[in-house]
Amino acid sequence: MYTEDIKVRFYETDALGHVNNTVIPAWFETGRLPVFELFTEQGDPYEISLIVANLNVDFLRPVYFGHMVTLKTYIARIGSSSFDIGSEVWQQGELCAKGTSVLVNFDYKNQRSVTIAQSIRHKLEQQTHPDHPLS
Repeated sequence: MYTEDIKVRFYETDALGHVNNTVIPAWFETGRLPVFELFTEQGDPYEISLIVANLNVDFLRPVYFGHMVTLKTYIARIGSSSFDIGSEVWQQGELCAKGTSVLVNFDYKNQRSVTIAQSIRHKLEQQTHPDHPLS
């Protein structure tokens, strides 16, 4: 599981001091960057790369300016050519938002999904959530 601390910036908030709900998916995207790096062995990312096929977010509690946020990113499921990334936003010990992104290993030239290599699959398996086994 990847963990990153984020300082909430003033411009990410609304008039009430809550983080705007459009910011959370952007934080999830930031958390996915180390996962994309696992796929660099495939070569040119303009030929084969990951695409986001689905993204969902559950907003559980408001996130506020003035307090650090911890972003947790982990692998929740691995299929043959796709996998799910779980994301969580924590503030002051409370789970504030969670979500799932479905990523597909995609061949742009042939416009189709491609199997995830065993070497990459092994790396993905190392990034699970300690409390949530792979499904």
